[in-house]
Amino acid sequence: MYFLIQRKKEVYDKYGEEGLKADAAGPGGQGAGYHYTFRGDPMQMFSQMFGNNGMFTEFAFSGPGGADILFGDDIFGLGGFGGGGGPRRQMQRQDATVSHDLLVSLEDLLAGCTKKMKITRKIVNPDGTSRTEDKVLTINIKPGWKSGTKVTFPKEGDQMPGRVPADIAFVIKDKPHPKFRREGSDLRYTHKLSLRDALCGSVINVPTLEGPTLPLKPHGVIKPTEVQRISGKGMPNPKQSGKRGDLIVDFNIRFPDSLSPAAKELIQNALPPN
Repeated sequence: MYFLIQRKKEVYDKYGEEGLKADAAGPGGQGAGYHYTFRGDPMQMFSQMFGNNGMFTEFAFSGPGGADILFGDDIFGLGGFGGGGGPRRQMQRQDATVSHDLLVSLEDLLAGCTKKMKITRKIVNPDGTSRTEDKVLTINIKPGWKSGTKVTFPKEGDQMPGRVPADIAFVIKDKPHPKFRREGSDLRYTHKLSLRDALCGSVINVPTLEGPTLPLKPHGVIKPTEVQRISGKGMPNPKQSGKRGDLIVDFNIRFPDSLSPAAKELIQNALPPN
C-alpha cells in the first residue's frame, strides 16, 4: 500500500491529475478493465498519512549522525511531511550499564547469603538543579553461584532529563580463600606432606568449608602427581538442587634438603634399586 501511494504521488507531482488518470489507464491508454477517477485533494491525503499525526508517525529511521528521525519530523525545515511544524522528536537513548565487581567468600557462596549494596546516584531536575541520592540495593545470592554471575537493577543509574537511566549491575567474583581454590563446583586443596609420610603412609586431616576436618588415609605410597577426591564436599551445583561437587586433594611432598650418611645407607638398604 505504501509503495502504491508513493508511486501515485510521484505521478501526480510530475503530471498532475491527468497523469494519474493516464496511469490508471495503463500502457497505451487501454486500462486494465476498470476506470479510475481521482477525487479530492492529494496533498491533504498525504498530509493525513505522513503528517505529525498520521498513520506512519511512529515509524522511525536513522538520520545523519545516527539520530532517530520519525515520520512527521521537520527534517527539511518545511514543517514535517504534512507541513504541520512543531518541535523535532527524538527517541531517548539509555546510558551504558554501570558494572561493579562484588567479591563473595566461598563460605557465603556455600550457603547463600544476602548482600546490601549502597549506591550514590546524581539526580538532575528539569530546571537544571541537581542533587545526590543514596540508595540501598539488595542482592540475594543463591548457593553455588559461579564467578561471573550478573545481577542487574534496571534504570537505577543517574537521573537526567531526556535520558533513560543506566542499569546498575553487580558481577559476582570469588573472594580469594587461604585454603581452597574453586574449579566449577569442585574445590581444590593442597596438603603438604613429608617424604616419610608419603612413603610410609599417614592419616591426613583435610579441612572443609563447613569447618570440621575429614580424616583421609591414602592407600599405598603417595606420588607427587597423585590426587584424592572426597565426594560431595565441594560447592553446591546451582543447576542441580541438592548436588555438590567434590573436594580434590593435591599433595605437596616436602623432600629433605640433605641426608646424613647413616640415613642414606638405611634408605639404600630399604628401597629397591629400581
